[in-house]
Amino acid sequence: MDTILVVNAGSSSVKFQIFSVEGEGRLRRQIKGQMDGIGSRPRLRASGAIGESLAERAYPIEAVPDVPAAMAIAADWLRDEHRIQPIAVGHRVVHGGSEYEGPVLIDHGVLARLERFMGLAPLHQPHNLAPIRSILVKFPTLPQVACFDTAFHRTHAAVADHYAIPHQLHAEGVRRYGFHGLSYEYIAKTLRQVAPEIAPRRVIVAHLGSGASMCALKDGRSVESTMGFTALDGLPMGTRPGQLDPGVVLYLISEKGMSASNVQKLLYRDCGLKGLSGISNDMRELQASENPRAKLAIDYFVYRIGLSAGMLAAAMQGLDAFVFTAGIGENAVNIRGRVVEQLGWLGATLDPDLNGRNAQVISRSDSRIPVYVLPTDEELMIAQHTLSLLKSTPASTVKPARLS
Repeated sequence: MDTILVVNAGSSSVKFQIFSVEGEGRLRRQIKGQMDGIGSRPRLRASGAIGESLAERAYPIEAVPDVPAAMAIAADWLRDEHRIQPIAVGHRVVHGGSEYEGPVLIDHGVLARLERFMGLAPLHQPHNLAPIRSILVKFPTLPQVACFDTAFHRTHAAVADHYAIPHQLHAEGVRRYGFHGLSYEYIAKTLRQVAPEIAPRRVIVAHLGSGASMCALKDGRSVESTMGFTALDGLPMGTRPGQLDPGVVLYLISEKGMSASNVQKLLYRDCGLKGLSGISNDMRELQASENPRAKLAIDYFVYRIGLSAGMLAAAMQGLDAFVFTAGIGENAVNIRGRVVEQLGWLGATLDPDLNGRNAQVISRSDSRIPVYVLPTDEELMIAQHTLSLLKSTPASTVKPARLS
């Protein structure tokens, strides 16, 4: 049976999923797992197609010092205990720059070009590329496909793509990219199935998780996004500030004497909900806290979502539906309720009972704007892209190899 391995690597974890390729190109999820605690308390956890536990193992810290070592352990486990030999590997890569408008088959040249974007996504890009580099060395003939979070937003008009800076900087790549594109692409496809009458219209999707952004969809295509040049922009996130006056960065450097690397660390790791609350970057902990600063962080999060909804509605000259997705969007009942209150002026009316039951539609039947809760599935999107690219690439170019 042919299978595809999907990899999403972070700084201290490698998430992986196995999809079997079935009749007519259908994909079925077989295994979902991750190696986490890399460099501290490494462990392998995995579950099967119906959620049954397949692995729960701890490893000594010296056995899993980095992402390549974690990938090797996961690959050995898949091969030795489940006889998984994928025909290709699909990777989530956060930044594809202006060069890549869709998934791409990886070789050393592509990898070198993607390495140029490390400074634009320092929290993600280096870790996304680490397993790609490792597999290229160990299994050079195994097809690998990069799927980009930026690619879905390449449909933006020039006016939405530019900053008001000299043209030369834009030509060099200083432009608005947008992120979470794999999630938005999946939601756009899902809407065509669950709400075909809504899918071609004007829709705002709120991807609310530890990383958070919003996207304006028109006819299933991205026309505007809250994120821009980097994944720091837009909504406040777990540890990132969201929209910030660039003068703040100048102040930190000139008046506080901070180095560029220290400013980068502050903006990526110590701001957002964590910075505002002084307690945690986890929305669940903030909601359980009675600390006034936790309340402020939540209030600010909801407030900025409301502001961004107005901006995105203006970009589309109206709004026909709103969608919640990702960890907070799919699970935080109270946050959803407060956000829908913010959308009242746009015609959204919440049904508290449906919201409390995490229904697919949580708006009242007489709401002018339907409000949906749709789980995202970036891994399935990556697997679909990987399979499609394999099918469309000449056989002489792609020669599937095995992890052995």
